Amino acid sequence: MALKDFFQNIKGESSHWWNQQEFSSQKFAWQIGYGAFSVSESQVNKVEEYIRNQEEHHRKYSYQEEVEMLIKKYGLVIINR
Repeated sequence: MALKDFFQNIKGESSHWWNQQEFSSQKFAWQIGYGAFSVSESQVNKVEEYIRNQEEHHRKYSYQEEVEMLIKKYGLVIINR
């Protein structure tokens, strides 16, 4: 399965389920697009630590600032489709 199809399915099914449950008076919808990064096995522990400490990390950097740092650090290319 192509990654874009995977995300399309996950986002579509989960937002449909959420809205059917009526958890909120407002309709839930995912943002447009997605990001995906591969990680070498040697870096898995660092990624797990990042996830555990995400709340603290984002007190220092906003999501937008972090994305911009990753783009610059790794020379990422943003594809808008």
